[in-house]
Amino acid sequence: MNKKIFIDPVARVEGHGGIEVLIEKDRVKEIKVDIFEGPRLIEKLVVGKSPDEAVSISSRICAICFVSHRLSEIISHEKAMGIKPGRKTQLLRKLAHYGEMIESHSLHYYLLALPDYFGYPDAIRMLEKYEEVAGALELKKYGNKIMEIVAGRRIHGENMRIGGFGKYPDEKELEWIKAKSYELIPVIESGIKLWEKVNVPDYLEDETVFMSIDSDGEYVFIGDRVKISTGEVFQSEEYTEIIKERVVKHSFSKRCRYKGKPYSVGALARIINSGDKLDGLAKDYFTHLYNSRWHKNPLFNNIAQAIEILYCLEKIPSLVDEIRKADDDVTGPERKTGRGVGIVEAPRGLLIHSNKLLNGKVDYADYIIPTTQNLDDMEKYVRVAAENLLNRKEENLELPLEMIMRAYDPCISCSVHMVRVKRV
Repeated sequence: MNKKIFIDPVARVEGHGGIEVLIEKDRVKEIKVDIFEGPRLIEKLVVGKSPDEAVSISSRICAICFVSHRLSEIISHEKAMGIKPGRKTQLLRKLAHYGEMIESHSLHYYLLALPDYFGYPDAIRMLEKYEEVAGALELKKYGNKIMEIVAGRRIHGENMRIGGFGKYPDEKELEWIKAKSYELIPVIESGIKLWEKVNVPDYLEDETVFMSIDSDGEYVFIGDRVKISTGEVFQSEEYTEIIKERVVKHSFSKRCRYKGKPYSVGALARIINSGDKLDGLAKDYFTHLYNSRWHKNPLFNNIAQAIEILYCLEKIPSLVDEIRKADDDVTGPERKTGRGVGIVEAPRGLLIHSNKLLNGKVDYADYIIPTTQNLDDMEKYVRVAAENLLNRKEENLELPLEMIMRAYDPCISCSVHMVRVKRV
């Protein structure tokens, strides 16, 4: 059997992209993850700009995850200038981040991922039998509303600023956020229980390395150090010594490796590295559903996302109460020249923004995006899957390979059917 398998397009993977698998005589000859569009040059656009301008420009990298990009950029500049935000600001940032996790994860888990496992072409037709899928819209609407209230808008809000906020949410808005979180916990619970009916395929399984933000206490999405599943820990400022970027001829997007090998970031990486720090119902479901296959099968990233939704919903009520009591004393800025690295967990994984300031202007910027870090890992698993499926004499490879792509959640608006096959 000779064929080419095209996964095209993969929307918003740092531009227009796809995956090509070349099979000759029933053997995988070549795997390529292609990024077709030219780079957007955001790292160069911010040079010469003020920190405030750089925050607004760089957060436009992604409309869906603008909160993560904005937070990472803000933290980078605050470190460079010696600014220490107050307690209320830190708590409100966490709340906005939770909203982003909920809205992004819910759309991917319910509407893009689950239909594959239940044999449906889309989530709408899945609703005929599984009404739990409707929970996606409730959850996404709630997450978007949190982003609107705290960050200023549902897309590209400007309310989060260096050192603080332009406007605080009022008491009525905070109370609504708190009350609604209680209502939605049973919604995501029913969604998680759908996964218990899923038979997760094993055609792609292989070991990998996981990378995520580490902390001493709670399960976090913002921090100053990174943990590797092999046990190493490094500070955010050391990222260039650990994460090695590289280029490939067939793609405008850079790739990343750790000790010369692919690695994975995202919800599954966070759960693998820090699942012991979960509490409440999220911990209960993780303990119940977790098994050793999670370490070698990226399809489990889907249920990891669902557990994170539950975690965020459970944490929001106490977080709102803390926000109500907190003061917001800001210190700094102390300098106009310096370097800072901001790391956060975007829904799709570890996000790094690094900036150097010279006399109050950006002199150098470096951004490493989650999907960039996952591309080599994705390519590895596509190869493993294709080889195993060919050995099993499987004829239809398109859907199994699509499911691998979707598990990494490279784009929230990816088409459900992205693969076409051409005979060589």
